[in-house]
Amino acid sequence: MRRRLTLLVAATMCLALLAFVVPLALLLRTVAQDRAVATAAADAQSLVSLVGTADPDTLRISVEHMAAGARGPLTVFLADRSVLGSRAPRTSAVRLAALAGVSRTVERPDGREIVVAVLGRPDGTAVIRAFVPAAELTRGVTRAWLVLAGLGVALLLLGLVVADRLSRALVSPITELSAVSHRLARADLTARARPQGPPELRQVAGALNHLADRIQELLREEREQVADLSHRLRAPLTSLRLEAESLAGTDATRIAARVDAMERAVTGLIDEARHRREADAYAMCEAASALRERVAFWAVLAEDTGRAVTLDVTAEGPLPVGVPADELAAAVDALLGNVFAHTPDGTAFSVSLAPRTGGGALLTVADDGPGLSADLAERGTSRGGSTGLGLDIARRVAQSSGGRMDLSAGRTGGARVTLELGPPVSPPVSPPASS
Repeated sequence: MRRRLTLLVAATMCLALLAFVVPLALLLRTVAQDRAVATAAADAQSLVSLVGTADPDTLRISVEHMAAGARGPLTVFLADRSVLGSRAPRTSAVRLAALAGVSRTVERPDGREIVVAVLGRPDGTAVIRAFVPAAELTRGVTRAWLVLAGLGVALLLLGLVVADRLSRALVSPITELSAVSHRLARADLTARARPQGPPELRQVAGALNHLADRIQELLREEREQVADLSHRLRAPLTSLRLEAESLAGTDATRIAARVDAMERAVTGLIDEARHRREADAYAMCEAASALRERVAFWAVLAEDTGRAVTLDVTAEGPLPVGVPADELAAAVDALLGNVFAHTPDGTAFSVSLAPRTGGGALLTVADDGPGLSADLAERGTSRGGSTGLGLDIARRVAQSSGGRMDLSAGRTGGARVTLELGPPVSPPVSPPASS
């Protein structure tokens, strides 16, 4: 946009300069020609009285003196065929003036010829001829044109500088609005635009800030509703705890431990919904440690159901990814929960984590079950007796980090789900405040 505005101003100024400089250049040439002709005509007219009244010697001296100071040849043709002043041929204009007594200006290829007939001499009509060469007609014109061209170029450059400054002042707020919108798209709801620039752009900045405030308000209300819904689970959990305490033996201890784990998960969900910050858009975690913790949690249930678990973390060092630890844990729980929900007991499964080209990690969950049904990939719909939200949770976690989810069949024909988790994103650095 900045380049286009500059080109528009340049084209406009070029047209304006052409409309101004070309007529002025032609006018300067015409003025120079008229000035040279007028000067030659004045020299010729100044000799008219002398030619008509002076004696031959005085006339010859005066003509030679005038011819020496003239810009072009100045000649007097007398009726007795004698020539005074500059040597010049007796042209047709001179002969016509001598015969008809007509004064005139004649355009010639090499200049302009001015002839003045002087009547009343005893020996007949005398003719005064002044000639202006072509070089004299354009004397000073080239320099004036160069000055005009230089002035036009200087004005054009000045106009381009001013246009660049104005376009920069116009484009800079637009660029900032674009940056703010991208930050909002990355869930950084603290981003706000500074109202600056023309009134229209200030209105757009205000509307964008109002939209961000409204999004924050709607998300806050949604989190409150999620927190309230999660809080309602405390009552059945408390009842379940009381039922577990009434049992005896190792079953009571195991069930009580599961109830405690579920209560901690519900409490974590409430805290996350009520206190999650927009800065989570730049959160990160170490994927290997988070994955080992969740696999260890599910390994107990896998042992109870006779499932073989394989964990493969092919990383020499830490694997930072651009998602919070709780969201990564939720994605792993969703994928492993699908394995337990949609495969029969005794079905083996594997979990692997490997570095991703360009940063991040590749998380793969594969099982030896009957395979992945297509309806599990749709949010909210499932013929397997579930809510249909598990894979969508995993997909959104991958997409929030700039990655994606891939569904395929494993080597044994079972389901294979791969999450591409992007690297962490650094928050923008705020410019230092000007003093």
